[in-house]
Amino acid sequence: MVKSKIFKVIIAGDGGVGKTTLLHRYIEGKFLADTRMTIGVEFFIKELEIGNEKILIQVWDFGGQEQFRFLHKKYIMGAKGALLLFDSTRFTTLKHLDEWVEICREEDPNLPILFIGTKIDLSNLIVVRDSDALEYKERYKLFHYLKVSSKTGENVKLAFELLAKQIIKNLNLGG
Repeated sequence: MVKSKIFKVIIAGDGGVGKTTLLHRYIEGKFLADTRMTIGVEFFIKELEIGNEKILIQVWDFGGQEQFRFLHKKYIMGAKGALLLFDSTRFTTLKHLDEWVEICREEDPNLPILFIGTKIDLSNLIVVRDSDALEYKERYKLFHYLKVSSKTGENVKLAFELLAKQIIKNLNLGG
């Protein structure tokens, strides 16, 4: 029996950007229209196949509110990758990216971070242009930018696959 590799992944971003909703869509395949604020940190496990390898990803969901940020540094240890989310309908969710990148990369300055714009199903409310997002992607040396919708499921699975592939590449594990 082939043993699965386990990768710890963190999901970060300001409160209300859709971290928990994204996770529920990915883990359970369901859209939760009404979620509660994440208090501190929660984690989920999901198996995925990359190439012919089985990978277990342990996803740590960080509460985005400022009062929980002191906890995050303790939970970063051992992370192999991160998803950094912003809400495409609220430009203000880009305001704290420097803090989030710093938190995510405290243990590993080269931690691969996938930059994700959420809520793209709300197309008539989108205020963050791709050019703005790409500027942040370059500034913080994030390996990729992707737009997702937890409501429709668009690109949700792809986000986790891209991150898993980048982790494998960074760790020189093949795949």
